Amino acid sequence: MKDRNMHQMKFLKKANRGGIPLLITCMFATLILSGCITVGPDYVLPQTRIPVGWHNELKGRVTGEVPDPQRLAKWWTTLNDPILSGLIERAVVNNPDIKKVLAKIREQRARRNISNAGLFPTINASGSFTRKRGSEETGGGKENDFYSAGFDAGWELDLFGGTRRLVEASTADLQASREDLGDVMVSLLAEVALNYAEVRSFQARVEVAEKNLNIQNETYQLAQLRYQAGLANEIAVHQAKYNLENTRSNIPALRAALEEAMNRVAVLMGDNPGAVHAELKEHRPIPVSEPDLVVGIPADVLRQRPDIRRAERQLAAQTARVGVATAEMYPKINLTGSIGFESLTLDNLITVGSRTYSFGPRITWPIFKAGSIRSNIEVQSALQEQYLLQYETAVLNALEEVENTLVGYMEEQNRRQALSDAKRAALQALNLAQDQYNAGLKDFTSVLDAQRSLLSFEDQLIQSEENSISNLVRLYKALGGGWTSLAPGDINQGSNK
Repeated sequence: MKDRNMHQMKFLKKANRGGIPLLITCMFATLILSGCITVGPDYVLPQTRIPVGWHNELKGRVTGEVPDPQRLAKWWTTLNDPILSGLIERAVVNNPDIKKVLAKIREQRARRNISNAGLFPTINASGSFTRKRGSEETGGGKENDFYSAGFDAGWELDLFGGTRRLVEASTADLQASREDLGDVMVSLLAEVALNYAEVRSFQARVEVAEKNLNIQNETYQLAQLRYQAGLANEIAVHQAKYNLENTRSNIPALRAALEEAMNRVAVLMGDNPGAVHAELKEHRPIPVSEPDLVVGIPADVLRQRPDIRRAERQLAAQTARVGVATAEMYPKINLTGSIGFESLTLDNLITVGSRTYSFGPRITWPIFKAGSIRSNIEVQSALQEQYLLQYETAVLNALEEVENTLVGYMEEQNRRQALSDAKRAALQALNLAQDQYNAGLKDFTSVLDAQRSLLSFEDQLIQSEENSISNLVRLYKALGGGWTSLAPGDINQGSNK
């Protein structure tokens, strides 16, 4: 630092010997010194306590190995459903929320450019013409023309780093907006997949209900024939009837839910309700995932999830704003200058004799503002603390979400297996009950109970299959997957741009 000051003093002496005015010399010296001070706190990435592993024991084919970035980036391809993949790609292009965040990114980029412009001088051109007639009592009633033209320049030196801190805050805001786009992407991809799984689930449930409705209708017809032949009592006929109608009553609600799910998919794609009905009309099975699932460790989640990255960037922006507020306590130096021409006639405007100029620094320093500057520093510091707590909360919520979805996914596998076994047992029980009823060894109640049980287990198994895929989708969402592969260009430009 000592050598640097010696070099600056030599520069001043040489400049004065060369005839450069002292004022200009001081201006250049100030420029040299202006980059030395940046007030306010420097941003430091907050340190949070992160567990080394998951609380719940990973079971089955779920492992904590390092996840494949490409697999996590396109997790929906593991479901092996080309229709779902096509819907997701179209949703990314047309979804209104994506377009809204992209517009927000453009806004923040423009705001960053505005802040960055404060580091450079401003130059304005001006020109005027004035015709003035004086009073006959005081000026003889003469008319005079006045012409002027010139340039004005100004530059507020960022002596204490207030403008640099403002640029730093604007840059972090822009980065936070890009992370917000990633967060919207994660939610959008998950919502499309969840609603698509609902569509296939409701289709399967309607299909099962209609199949059982046909079986129960045959049972009802058989009960009527046996009653008419004197082989069964009238109670069996009524029992078969209410069992049939109970199944029929469930179908309209399933169809309405199916309609809602398809409409929701259309809206997520930025289209009108009903736009995807023809595409999804054909019944297809619920997507099935690959058996192996790699979830990594908690630290991987913090690096991957865009909501945590957004909270961290918001904290960085607010830290810089503390510096902006702190810089208001210090002097401000503005370098101003102008050069131009003034003349009473247009012919003589651009001549040496009409030339004018002025230049010089202007220094302002707040002396008394009733404590408003210090109060604003306290405000910005309190906001910084709030953003820090918001970041820590985002980390905790992310870890909680992963833990919950992990245990939900793993336990649903056990439930699905149990329901599959129950379905097979119910089918066997129904066959035996029908054989024994036809042989006169059992009453009709056993047949009805077996039919209801089979329908219930088939319906629950379909819901469990949907829950299994839905939990997997929620797990990929909790892990922060999907926002880097299909995202618009703004999201992949890097967080430091």
